[in-house]
Amino acid sequence: MKTQTLNVGLVGYGMAAKTFHAPLIKAAPRLELMTVVSSNRDKVLADWPEVEVVDNLSELLEDRLIDLVVIATPNEQHFPMAKAALTAGKHVVIDKPMTVSLSEARTLRAQADRSELMLSVFQNRRWDSDFLTVRQLLDEGHLGRLVSFTSRFDRYRPRVTDRWRERNKPGGGIWYDLGPHLLDQARELFGMPRAILLEQGTVRDGSQVDDEFVAMLEYDRLRVTLQASTLVAEPSPRFLLHGTQGSYSTYGLDPQEAWLKQGLEPYDDWGVDPEPGWLTLNEGTDESPDLVTREYPSVPGDYPAYYARITEALLLKGGQPPVSGEDGVDIMTLLEAGRDSYRQGRWVRLKEGNSNLRRLHGIR
Repeated sequence: MKTQTLNVGLVGYGMAAKTFHAPLIKAAPRLELMTVVSSNRDKVLADWPEVEVVDNLSELLEDRLIDLVVIATPNEQHFPMAKAALTAGKHVVIDKPMTVSLSEARTLRAQADRSELMLSVFQNRRWDSDFLTVRQLLDEGHLGRLVSFTSRFDRYRPRVTDRWRERNKPGGGIWYDLGPHLLDQARELFGMPRAILLEQGTVRDGSQVDDEFVAMLEYDRLRVTLQASTLVAEPSPRFLLHGTQGSYSTYGLDPQEAWLKQGLEPYDDWGVDPEPGWLTLNEGTDESPDLVTREYPSVPGDYPAYYARITEALLLKGGQPPVSGEDGVDIMTLLEAGRDSYRQGRWVRLKEGNSNLRRLHGIR
C-alpha cells in the first residue's frame, strides 16, 4: 500500500459532521481533514483550529489538493453536491441516505462508475456492537432456523425542535432518518426482501413529519420487523430474535455515538459495550424442552473501521469501499417502496430478493 496522505474536504458542520465524520476522519490512517465548508467559521475552528474553512462547495472543489469530499448536509442537498463533486473529479462519501429519490441515487452511481471514482454512503451502524454481535450469533447458528427478527431504534423526544429533519420537505422525517440504518442492517444480514409493508405516523403534538414507523420485510420463512419512534420512554429490545432452537435479546444503544458526542477519541478498548445480550436456548429436546438463559458476550463496535476501509479502497488498486454506491441504491429502493406501501396501504413487492440462506436457516 502506498504511504501517501489523502486530503479530505468536509461539507457541512452540523451534528453528523461534528459528531461522526470529523473525529473519525482524524482517527483514520492517512486521511487528513484539510477543509470544511460551513457558514459557521467560529464553530469549526473551535474544534479544528488547523483546518481551512470556506463558505461554499465551489471553493472546495476548485482545490486540486482535495482527494475526497464528504457530504454531511441536509438530505435534499446530497444529490446536487455529490454530482458537483464527482464532476470535479473528486471521490465522494455521502452521509445516509444517499439521496432523497431512487432516480437521483441511480444517477450518482452511474456518474461515479463512468468517471471511475469512488462513491460511498456512510452507514456507521454496520459497526455497532449489537449489530456485529447479532451477525456473529447468526453466523454461529445458535438459534437454529431464524423465524422472527425485530430491530427497534427508539427515542423519547416529545418536544418538536426547529431543525431540518423536523420540517415537511424532501428527506425529512424519521423514515429517512433512522429507516436507512435499520434497512441497511437487515439487507446486510438477509439480502433484499421480496416485499415491504410500511405503516408510519405523526404522533407528537406539533410535528410536521412522520416520527414513528413500523416496516415489515418479507423473506422465505422469515418475517423481519423494523421499528422506530420518538415517543418510547420504556426501554424496549434493540434486537429480538427467535429461532427454532431459542431466542436472543439485547437492550440499549451502541455507546459509540454517546462517546463521540462527549469528545472521546477511539482508543484500544473502543467500542466495548458493557451491556451484553441474553441468549435463551433449548438444551433439551423438542418433546421435552429445557430452556437455559445466559449472557452472550458482545462483539466490540468499530466506527473507525469505516474510514479506515475508505482509505484502503482509495490507495489499493481495485479496492472496494465498505459501503458501495450500489448499496446506497438498494436502500433508496427500499425507502421508496416503503413510501409507496404506506400511500397504497398494501404490501409492495420488489424484484426477487437476494436472501442469505446461510443465516436464514442457521447453516454453519
